[in-house]
Amino acid sequence: MSDAKAIDLMNYPLQCMRVMNLDDSPEFRQMAQTTFAALFPTGRFPTAPGFPANEVEEKLYKHTYGSLFNPYKTVDEMVEAMDKFGYDKLVISAAKMWSWRMKLDFIWDFTIEQVKEIMDKAGHDRIIGGAGYNPFNIEESLKIIEKAVKEYGFKYVYIHPHGFGLPPNHKLFYPLYAKCNELGIPVGMQIGHSAEPLPSWVGNPVNIDEVALDFPNLKINLSHTGYPWIDEWCSMVWKHPNVYGDISAYMPRGLDERIIKFMDGSRGRNKVMFGTNGMGLGLVQQLRDLEIRDEAKQRILRDNALEFFGL
Repeated sequence: MSDAKAIDLMNYPLQCMRVMNLDDSPEFRQMAQTTFAALFPTGRFPTAPGFPANEVEEKLYKHTYGSLFNPYKTVDEMVEAMDKFGYDKLVISAAKMWSWRMKLDFIWDFTIEQVKEIMDKAGHDRIIGGAGYNPFNIEESLKIIEKAVKEYGFKYVYIHPHGFGLPPNHKLFYPLYAKCNELGIPVGMQIGHSAEPLPSWVGNPVNIDEVALDFPNLKINLSHTGYPWIDEWCSMVWKHPNVYGDISAYMPRGLDERIIKFMDGSRGRNKVMFGTNGMGLGLVQQLRDLEIRDEAKQRILRDNALEFFGL
């Protein structure tokens, strides 16, 4: 079993800051009652006001939420968990997710200042800062990204195409790719279906094909395994030297066999990265216990991320 110090590609300020309540958005309320009903039988996230409200929720939190979805109360508490579970670094991104239903508002609108506060408290050697991007406000977004990189030491931009209803090869994302190229930082994005009630078609991994060709020197991360387009996800990660993928938002022991075979073999071993997507840092143990080569675990847990960020 690999004892590599893990790097987690996918987290948000919610990991250790109570800056919003997921139940405030209609998308997340529906998701708790449908897509994630098996995890949240009461139909509420642990961040809901007054949670736990009764014995049922309290029991679920201790036995389910506590291990799978455990936002920490403070940065210090999160760092303690990182040390407990064997993490070197976490990526925390100021993600922006537009509301498909409300149209004129965000579901998520985290700021680079929130991420910087976490970096300052935890240490810049423990947290890799990621900025967000709003394709409906390009000039302002690019200014914020430049500030995040040049003044705050961020090393990443993460985008969420689904909320905006735009595939990642849409012209409104191209100014971002050019800016990341200029700054010498990688970009990542959700790829695959949307667990929230947002348009999933934009997440087909093949949409990244022309982006990777147009920006061959830009490192690109395709998050969330590309499900249900797993073969297409593997194809893009395998085909393009500058395209990587992460397995965040899925429990390693429940990964599709095609993903496991891909990341254990020579085609994907050097391109797949680990992430939790806020589902609890203890999730890393499932990857360590997975029946794949130790060499693959070392690459997935750590080495591929070091190469991706140029660390």
